[in-house]
Amino acid sequence: MYRDLLKLSRYEGHAQQKGGCREHGREGPGTDYQMIRILLAEDDDVMREYLARALTGAGYHVTSVDRGTAAVPYIDSGTFDLLLSDIVMPEMDGIELAQHTARVAPHTQVMFITGFAAVSLRAEENVPQAKLLSKPFHLKDLVREVDSLFADTGQSHQQ
Repeated sequence: MYRDLLKLSRYEGHAQQKGGCREHGREGPGTDYQMIRILLAEDDDVMREYLARALTGAGYHVTSVDRGTAAVPYIDSGTFDLLLSDIVMPEMDGIELAQHTARVAPHTQVMFITGFAAVSLRAEENVPQAKLLSKPFHLKDLVREVDSLFADTGQSHQQ
């Protein structure tokens, strides 16, 4: 279903670094790299696989889960830079997950992906600081949006 909408390709200008993980921070004596880590919460198996492959191929470290409740322990660890979440999921929707994230890991940025216009309005009302990407979208657009999140915060992953 998503195969026609989401075309995997190599992203020019996105060099892989350190085993396929994006890193941010300064290189120098005594400086450890901190990898940009993305937690992907998406209940559709095919979509989750495409998104994870695209972001990994662009050099990000991606951990993916199939529902909001499965994401909670990862968020609670406080080790993710970005929560990339579908909004409509079983057990715990993306908005509830984002609100939990704001409480326990306020440094973690949030980006929603959804195909439902009405749901996106609800997301904007409940989590106004979150970015929103509406389906369908091209994988290059997703990578560009994620890149811009880290560029906007001054976190650099480019060498």
